[in-house]
Formats: sequence, structure tokens, C-alpha cells
Amino acid sequence: MIDRKELAEELLLRENIRRAIGIVSTRLEKQKLLEQKDENQLREIIRSLLEEGQSAVAAVAKHDSTGINALEDLLKNTNVLSVLETGYKSLTTDPQQRESYKNHILSAIQKSLAPEESRKEAGEDVEITEEIDIAVGDRPEDDPDFIDVEEEEVEEEPDPKEEFGLNGEDKTGRNRAFTDFQSIEKVILTAFDDLDNPEDITLFEEYLLKNISLYFEKYESELDTTVPAPAAAANATADVDPELASDETDIPEFALEEVLKHLNVDDIIKNLL
Repeated sequence: MIDRKELAEELLLRENIRRAIGIVSTRLEKQKLLEQKDENQLREIIRSLLEEGQSAVAAVAKHDSTGINALEDLLKNTNVLSVLETGYKSLTTDPQQRESYKNHILSAIQKSLAPEESRKEAGEDVEITEEIDIAVGDRPEDDPDFIDVEEEEVEEEPDPKEEFGLNGEDKTGRNRAFTDFQSIEKVILTAFDDLDNPEDITLFEEYLLKNISLYFEKYESELDTTVPAPAAAANATADVDPELASDETDIPEFALEEVLKHLNVDDIIKNLL
């Protein structure tokens, strides 16, 4: 008569061996996949290098307009968009703050480019010299020897933020726009100043304003990150095989690792297969 305890131990040993074989087979399969993956990655790298070499010259100028090329370089290779995105997305208390920020930035860009465009249209800077006649009047104050002891009224300098601001707009958005524009205005003017062709100048300004406006719309859409969880997720349950979850066969991973150390896996596989 077969001892029940010995039978249980033998069944448990067989189960452990089968699981060990499964682990080994899985590892061998993973190793093959990794080797195949490495080869595919190498092929992709070589193919990518070849494509880059073939299109390097063509990629330098993508547009028919020098003004648009200059604009693309400005948006891709400077901090303009990163500054605007950070500033815009930081204004989360009230949507009016972001609206004010957007309006002030677009207005500031337009105002900043306007005198530069006028200067380009008029040609190079012209030094204006005028003869100014200063006539000495009959007033006592006009006498060079007159000593004026009255205190002159000191006019208060206007607040640059107030001059920068737009009527009716939120002041928090205005203040942040004022600060951010100080850090990007020079970069924009540098790119704009390289252009001399009237068509390039017009396209640069027009599409700069249009693209900045579109990026503000993109930033606004990205602020809404509230995505409801799928209804099915709340009722999801895991299907567990009762046999695999039993006390007799549920063996910790580290125990199987120990079994593998003491088994001749190749011989076991040959015998079972």
C-alpha cells in the first residue's frame, strides 16, 4: 500500500519540477527575444543613420519663406515657448488670469515688433540734426545770474506694469506676462531683426502671433487633466486557479530558485520531453 505522505511529497516534487522547467523555458525564450531585439535595434539604428545622411541637406530649409524658417528656429531652439508655457500654466486660480496673460503677451509682441517694422520700411536709421535757437527772454528767471530757490516739482515715474497693461484685464495675469515678456522680447527681436525682405517680415509677425495664440490654446487644453476612471475598473477581479493557490503547490519564488540550483535542468527536460 502506498504511503499517503510519500505520495503527497512525490506529487509536490513533480509540481515543483514542472514549475522549474517552466521557469527555465521562459528564461530561454526571453534570452532569444532579447537577442532578436538587439539585432532589430541595431538594424533600426543603421537605417536611421542612413536616412539622416540622405536627408541632412534637405532638412535645413523646410519652407519656401525665410521668414517662416526664422520663426520655426525661434520656436524650436529658444526658450520662448517654455517660458510662456510655464507662466501660463502657473495661473490656476482663475481662468481670467490666463486670459489676461495671453492677451498681454500677444499685445506686447505686436507692439514690440511695430517700431522695428517701421524702421525697416523706412530704411536704415537716419540721424536727425536740427539747429535749435535758444532765445533769452526778458523774464528775470532767464538771467544767467538769477538764483532759483524754489523747489522743483518731481514728477513720479509711471509704473512700467501700468504702461504695459491693458484696460479691463486681470492684473495678476498682466504682472506675470510683464515679467515673462522681459525675458523673451530680446530673443524675438533678434530673430526678427535678421529679416529684411518685406514679405518675410510680414509672414514672421503674422505667423508668430498665430502660433503663440495656438500654443496658448494647447496649454489650456492640457490643464484639464481630470479623467474619470473606467467604470469596469471598479468591478475588476482577478481569476485565480484554486489549485495554484493551494497550500501544497503555492511556492515562493525564492524557493524555486533554490530548487533550480540543485537540479540538472537539461537532464530533467530530456526525461520529461
